[in-house]
Amino acid sequence: MEKRKFGRSNEAVSALGMGTYYDVMDTAALGKAVPGRAEKAEGIRKGIELGMNLIDTAEVYMTEQLVGEAIKGFRRDDLFVATKVWSSRLRHDDVLKAALRSLDRLGCEYIDLYQVHWPNPGVPVGETMRAMERLVSEGKVRYIGVSNFGPKQVQEADEALSKSEIVSDQVEYSLRCRDPEAELLPYCERGNIAVVAYCPLARGELARPAGRLGECVGKLAGKYGKTPAQVSLNWLIGRSGLVFPIPRVSRPERAVENAEAAGWSLTQDEALLLGRC
Repeated sequence: MEKRKFGRSNEAVSALGMGTYYDVMDTAALGKAVPGRAEKAEGIRKGIELGMNLIDTAEVYMTEQLVGEAIKGFRRDDLFVATKVWSSRLRHDDVLKAALRSLDRLGCEYIDLYQVHWPNPGVPVGETMRAMERLVSEGKVRYIGVSNFGPKQVQEADEALSKSEIVSDQVEYSLRCRDPEAELLPYCERGNIAVVAYCPLARGELARPAGRLGECVGKLAGKYGKTPAQVSLNWLIGRSGLVFPIPRVSRPERAVENAEAAGWSLTQDEALLLGRC
């Protein structure tokens, strides 16, 4: 698996990571069997074996314990574990308490990337960032990130830090959701901030794309012997060296499919054409 420098950090992180948000209602609505806990953990383990060391979770996902169980037996230093604090817990002391609970559920001594899940205009960002920096100084957190922040919000959070830096912003980004390209991605590229792309398969739509986009993706999938999902993920990886998609991993076979989206490249013309479909 290709490794990339994760924004302003010095970490070599897999170009493709693993998401662990499992929306049972969405899965059931699509008529699919809901993967069990053991199958999800095995999927995460398979992904690690295939070189995907970026694993993303959050306290509200209720999967931190699952991630903790899945990573047992692997060298902790080889992994890049990311989790998030919810927007209702951004007061200074609440952040500290939330981080300790996340550490306990993960069974880890430190969190590689601790992210503010959503901005909260009711809490001064400086207060939240002071807590985040305290966690860094105490060795409980290595890097600070945000999620669902616009460029101005990222800048405000970054300027509120005295010793650390914002290394990433996690946002929805896919062939179907191109919003980050307008302002956020250019901003992050100027500042060397990683963009962690959630829902990179548009909640499953890009596994079976329809219409003109489906025709374009299908043609390239046939050319390269890949699935539509792999083509869609490869396109996203190629958008920027700072983009890290985190498709959900619920089964071992899904980890294998995701991993095979890396290690090859669409041509520049193909990527441009796909982006216009």
